[in-house]
Amino acid sequence: MNNILTLRGNRFEHRSRHSGGGNIELPGGSCVRLAHLKDLHTSLTEVRKFWENNDVISGVLVSVYYNRIVSKSNRIRGYLYSIKNEHPIDTVVGARFNSDKNKHIITHFISKENLDKTIKKSNQIIALFEDFFAKSGLTTSEFKNGTILETLPYSKYSLTKTDFKQYLRDACFVENFGVETIREKALNKSVITFYDVNVDAVDILKRIGITISRSSILDKMTVLLDEKYVKDILDRIPYLISMAVEDFSILSPDDFKYSNSLPTNIIPSPTNEPTIGVIDTLFDQNVYFSEWVEYNDFISDEIPKVPEDYDHGTAVTSLIVDAPNINPNLDDGCGRFKVRHFGVALHRGFSSFSIIQNIKRIVSQNLDIKVWNLSLGAMEEVSDDSISIEGAVLDEIQFEYDVIFVVAGTNYKMKNNTRKKIGSPADSLNSLTVNAVDFNNCPTDYTRRGEVLSFFIKPDISYYGGDSHGYINVCRPLGLHPASGTSYAAPLVSRKLAYLINIMGLSREEAKALLIDSAISWRKKMSYEDSILMGHGVIPIKIKDILSSSDDEIKFIVSDVSDKFDTYNYNFPVPIFDKKYPYVARATLCYFPKCSRNQGVDYTNTELKIIFGRLHDSKRIESINKDKQYIDDAPSYIREAFARKEYRKWDNVKCISESFTERNRARDILNPSNPQWGMSIQAVERLGNKDGRGIKFGVVVTLKEIKGINRIEDFINQASLRGWIVNRLEVENQIDIYNVLSEDINFE
Repeated sequence: MNNILTLRGNRFEHRSRHSGGGNIELPGGSCVRLAHLKDLHTSLTEVRKFWENNDVISGVLVSVYYNRIVSKSNRIRGYLYSIKNEHPIDTVVGARFNSDKNKHIITHFISKENLDKTIKKSNQIIALFEDFFAKSGLTTSEFKNGTILETLPYSKYSLTKTDFKQYLRDACFVENFGVETIREKALNKSVITFYDVNVDAVDILKRIGITISRSSILDKMTVLLDEKYVKDILDRIPYLISMAVEDFSILSPDDFKYSNSLPTNIIPSPTNEPTIGVIDTLFDQNVYFSEWVEYNDFISDEIPKVPEDYDHGTAVTSLIVDAPNINPNLDDGCGRFKVRHFGVALHRGFSSFSIIQNIKRIVSQNLDIKVWNLSLGAMEEVSDDSISIEGAVLDEIQFEYDVIFVVAGTNYKMKNNTRKKIGSPADSLNSLTVNAVDFNNCPTDYTRRGEVLSFFIKPDISYYGGDSHGYINVCRPLGLHPASGTSYAAPLVSRKLAYLINIMGLSREEAKALLIDSAISWRKKMSYEDSILMGHGVIPIKIKDILSSSDDEIKFIVSDVSDKFDTYNYNFPVPIFDKKYPYVARATLCYFPKCSRNQGVDYTNTELKIIFGRLHDSKRIESINKDKQYIDDAPSYIREAFARKEYRKWDNVKCISESFTERNRARDILNPSNPQWGMSIQAVERLGNKDGRGIKFGVVVTLKEIKGINRIEDFINQASLRGWIVNRLEVENQIDIYNVLSEDINFE
């Protein structure tokens, strides 16, 4: 077996993207017709009528119904544009898909003056178009013909050529305009999120006669409301509500089998072991391993507590502390961990609002903990249109702090071969979401399915959660019990993640990438149906198998910070044999972007794309996955829906890989004068806030020798000569380093 390597010291370079908007053009094969322009105009006037007598807010909400899933570059730039700092890109307050998940609906908040200006200009566009193109419309080829558009009398219609061309281009992507209203009609006590209309939610409510306490405010646009108020706003201002979810969530069920045996081994007292944070139901301090647990009860003493409230939390923590002892078949070689346990919920369910407030406070006050286990999950399925409130808060915390959550994928018994979608907070994108498999590596019958927001793949990975053919042993207040559930797969993964971060010294980006990469198979590409049940696959039991690779593989980890559009390094010395590269390659990228729940399905603010492969003469990289996004001379337009599905555009986990078969042949050298491989991390911002500036990323690269030859020493030597500081991830050495760093120093 080969050690995994870390490559440090050879910094990535940064460069901005070449500016230049280019010419306004119609999509290939398009034809703009007068009837469609008039339909768009009519829909705009209907929107204006809707807001005619509304005085709750000063502006208007306008939803744009596109005819496809559109990229940022193909969204409107003529319609709804105002010179008064109301560019359409900056006025988006929500995004969702239609019921068939193949078209965008994007909501803008603009001034009434902007809407009036758009209607006036639309009328002028129609007048010009009707005079010159009424009969046959205007095709793409005619649009490109400069002589046709150059000679039009734009000033006669109080237009510019740019206005005319941009409105026509917008019309190729837009079906109509309208006003979206909330779909939920019957909700109990709920957490309500309003559109960001430059008025806080509290002030919106005051304007319709509703006053709430400060304790009911989550943020400026999200509040907790009683049932009577929910009904009131759904009746009176449903068009101002972006999202609404009932506050109380029933916990997804676990399966316990009765037993009351106790562990036969007595465990020692803790010393300098790493600490994992657990946020769960209550913890019983009378169990045999309680010395390893620092317990904090966040449930008021005035609330009655029953024995069942201690079962789930105690069981989860028992696995983090002592899994190898009570489950010898799952001995991962990570030893034991200390736990700081926070009891925030009871067995009958939890308040989303209360959980969110507690999690924020807990993490901010315990920043020494890097890995947090959250095995609480809701029975209800996540929404197709928005991230759950709990999931969004986890993503916000992980963007703000250097921590990572391991989240259980939630459970529900499969019925009639139908699985429920995952429940919150398993939809958290920045978290490592874990589903359960049986001991034959097949999804259990209680495993629930992703995806999230129709594109994002969840779960991330799978691990052993037990079922009727082989349970997981956990410790409850009355002793050991066989159990099953994603709740118990998650803490077993938390152990591994904490080991990689605390003992092996990896960053959370590197550790997450390494865990995910360890689940990926060379031989079998994960189908879409399998990926929404198992993520990228099942990770190994032994930590040594995660921290090593086979003799025919070179696996190394690199990380850096994305500061501009392109963060690149052209200095990877892949060993050459017989003037060729005898490898297939894989690269797994992880990063933690800022996310915006109020943007709906367009949730992640930053897209990082990875390009890895051989260098061309021009220093262009021949990417191993043939991705042509963002390449100026790309041969054809790549549709947004295809880019999301095939290249995981906007996803914060990406794996690009070549296939490995017996037919693989060595690759040619493309740049004989500089026969290196390169890596490029390209960043695209969805909003204008530069949220991706300074975002950290971690990449795990694997080179598999097609003839089975071990070339790692050659790689290490060449990398060292080219300025890389190469370190072998050796467990014994890292443990020694950890122990030294953990020693208490007494000053006399």
